[in-house]
Amino acid sequence: MNDDNSYDKIAEQYKKSKQLGFRKYVEEFTLLKLAGDVSGKQVLDLACGEGIYTRKIKQLGASAIVGVDLSSEMIKLAEAEERKNPIGCQYLVNDALNLGKIGDFDMVMCMYLLNYARNKEELLQMCESIYINLKPKGKLFGFNDNPMNNLENYATYKEYGFIKESTINREEGDFVKYIIYNPDGKEFSFNNYYLSPQTYEACFLAAGFKNFQWEGPFLDEKVRETDYWDVFFNDPPLIGFSASK
Repeated sequence: MNDDNSYDKIAEQYKKSKQLGFRKYVEEFTLLKLAGDVSGKQVLDLACGEGIYTRKIKQLGASAIVGVDLSSEMIKLAEAEERKNPIGCQYLVNDALNLGKIGDFDMVMCMYLLNYARNKEELLQMCESIYINLKPKGKLFGFNDNPMNNLENYATYKEYGFIKESTINREEGDFVKYIIYNPDGKEFSFNNYYLSPQTYEACFLAAGFKNFQWEGPFLDEKVRETDYWDVFFNDPPLIGFSASK
């Protein structure tokens, strides 16, 4: 993967953004719902960032988990947390595009990995990397920029802590810029890339996956009683997905 979108410079700010409500009540809630029972499972966490979900999956009973991220600064944060609170997470600096086979895992988790593919070829390469690291009947799940999100709604999510921007016509391979507004008042940004839902579905099929489907997103029951989340869920900017080998 090209390193001009490196998270090394924004690692600390990205970690702080996990305090935003959508992270906990939508992102985390959806992820753990899709993960299901992880007891005794060997899990590969691709695009693990600073390891927040790597740790959560391990704490929920995974027998082993390996977190992989392209950003060495993100991995430093993850390893620092592991030293501070050792629970058995392992971390590697590596690129999911060129990962190769590093093990046989029951599950692969991809939080915001696939939306960094700049074209169909890169997306297929990522899908193939995931596939070769899964055991037969293994499970893939994750969370992603929503390619079905209407472009005209990109600027409507600021009350949740972010907005999105793209080109006027948003075609295959165009950037999807996220501007994040952290609770401490600081902001930072990074680019994802737009590929159509059909491109995603074609790449999963070509890589050999079965039962690929978009999932959710889902909202934590604890915050469902208000209309605060209506704008978010009327046209979700983010979405989960799952597939099996």
